[in-house]
Amino acid sequence: MHESSGDTALIPARLQPIVACAAAGLLLAACAWLAAGDRPVDHDAPPVAAARFTTNINTAPAVELAQLPGLGPTMAARIVEHREAHGPFPTVEALLDVPGIGPTTLERMRPHLRPIEPRRDASRGAP
Repeated sequence: MHESSGDTALIPARLQPIVACAAAGLLLAACAWLAAGDRPVDHDAPPVAAARFTTNINTAPAVELAQLPGLGPTMAARIVEHREAHGPFPTVEALLDVPGIGPTTLERMRPHLRPIEPRRDASRGAP
């Protein structure tokens, strides 16, 4: 029997240069990623998630409104009741007219509220 170092190698000798180049490429890519400023997420302090959904306060049902931060079923029902009694909200700030909604609650909800489009005046022939 004859011994050869190629027979016992985990990676065949002809593939070793390819594997070495691939490993070097991965290391360079990791260094470039870190140099670009991206950092791994710290599991103890994850980044704040962006708003995941938005809603239209003039069309959303109470069930959908109840999902907004700072609201629950009771406040959501008040918003719907106010909307039915007084018509659509002309601005997001008009939510302050709903009993129980103050500036702090409005600011918590704001990232989840779609902008209110200005009403088009049909008498002026707006498209």
